[in-house]
Amino acid sequence: PLSHIVGALMGSEGVPVTEQTIILSLRLPRIILAMLVGSGLSIAGVVFQALLRNPLAEPYILGISSGGTVGAIIAIGLSVGASAITTPLASFIGSGAVMFLVYTIGHRRGHLDTNALLLGGVMVGAFFNAAVLLMIAVLNQELRNAFLWLMGNLSSANPDAILVVAPILLLASCLLLLQARNFNLISTGDETAIQLGVEVTQVKRLSYLLASLITGLGVSVSGGIGFVGLLIPHICRMLFGPDHRLLLPASFLLGASFLIVADILSRMLLAPSEIPVGAITAAIGAPVFVYLLKKS
Repeated sequence: PLSHIVGALMGSEGVPVTEQTIILSLRLPRIILAMLVGSGLSIAGVVFQALLRNPLAEPYILGISSGGTVGAIIAIGLSVGASAITTPLASFIGSGAVMFLVYTIGHRRGHLDTNALLLGGVMVGAFFNAAVLLMIAVLNQELRNAFLWLMGNLSSANPDAILVVAPILLLASCLLLLQARNFNLISTGDETAIQLGVEVTQVKRLSYLLASLITGLGVSVSGGIGFVGLLIPHICRMLFGPDHRLLLPASFLLGASFLIVADILSRMLLAPSEIPVGAITAAIGAPVFVYLLKKS
């Protein structure tokens, strides 16, 4: 009952211990994690679409998800993933390694070349996806955990991991929100932005690193959850227009809400079994994206 939920959140003694445990230790961390990952992926999607000036750009297009998945599966395969922190840490290290590799490929002649960045990300991502398939072919006992990671999963929401991820993700998101005006100008072209006083190279470098950091953090605690960073920015752009001063906060909020709803559906549709939330976001996102594509 709603009164028990409110009572548990307020610390009331009239709520049964079992219900307090379910609400505070299982449901609340999962909701917070869904909010963090959904908002972070949506913000990163807006930023990558602005930087690359490509409407199909999304957080995973630069191979960051593949690097994080490789790190997680290595931890799972070596049976060191029993700790709630070990697998996310290994995933974040993998994402970070790919982030700097792709950045090195895209950094040419003293500036960030968006075409080289995009193509390098796709190629690096393809390589690491092949590595993921190879490792899964070798795994036996740990195969199910590896597949859950590949499809995206919020069932392992851990308060300790959330306490580490939340401040960094929120700070990085706020720093990107402060760049909204610069994203508006960069979207019109680098030369125009430079003439209007934007330090394009520095803005691109900082934004790429922050958006990649957000993506790596999201992958490290939830696996690869697709379509959030691609679909939500497009919906918000249709609803609120292309001005990044409104587009970024709108995507942040709608992304958080969307992933919470998707997570609820993942638990309810085949209860008591659970569907990976990444399968839900793909099942919703793919048809909606095709519809939006046909409409505009």
